[in-house]
Amino acid sequence: MIQIQAIPAFQDNYIWLLSEDSSQHCLVVDPGDAVVVKEALQKQGLELSGILITHHHWDHTNGIEALTKDRNIPVYGPDNPDILGVTHILKESDALNILNTQFEIITTPGHTLDHIAFFARPKQSDPILFCGDTLFSAGCGRLFEGSAEQMQNSFYKLRALPENTRIYCTHEYTLANLAFAQVVEPENHSIEDYRNRVNQLREQNRPSLPSSLKLEMTINPFLRTDQNSVITAVKEHAPETVLSNDADVFGALRQWKDHF
Repeated sequence: MIQIQAIPAFQDNYIWLLSEDSSQHCLVVDPGDAVVVKEALQKQGLELSGILITHHHWDHTNGIEALTKDRNIPVYGPDNPDILGVTHILKESDALNILNTQFEIITTPGHTLDHIAFFARPKQSDPILFCGDTLFSAGCGRLFEGSAEQMQNSFYKLRALPENTRIYCTHEYTLANLAFAQVVEPENHSIEDYRNRVNQLREQNRPSLPSSLKLEMTINPFLRTDQNSVITAVKEHAPETVLSNDADVFGALRQWKDHF
């Protein structure tokens, strides 16, 4: 059975560490900092046997060189020559078998053009999704390279996953995202309930993650662009904006969040 734990890095990043009960082998997802990964490996007596990369930003990739320098291990990532050290390039619907679990690749452009996510259905466990900076709890990544239409299409893919999928994103942005979500949907009491739970976790210095797709469909405005409450809020905030489809709502919502 896969065990997943968060390695805090920088100000608000999480590097996810995957291991098995029956083995000392492990993987890490988006290791922007090699030092904290090495400390976790040493403390737990684990042997790094692979690295998963979702996109090219430095806080997700800077640790690759140091972690692979003395290890002959695979590095799985998107097709982007700016990511130094990737040994296995992945594209939509590719599959890889690691830690006795099959992972499916989902391309999720929007935050960056090269962004991918890793989805799996482990035995004796809920499905899991490592989505980098595409989907955050109660939010989404900024549109640095892609368009609102691309990001909306990426969200359509994620919305189609099983509702019990556990969401492992790579930043602790939940409280800030919930503050925005409450402004968008002030009558959505699920947002307030979740915000209270997250406040308790953060007061104990515990991660707010993983979330679940079922929860996110209830409280995340970027997954709710087809809901009248969200559409109405966007129209009231930016009445001059033409909202012809979900992507228009998504783009206007993201612009609102950018200046929130």
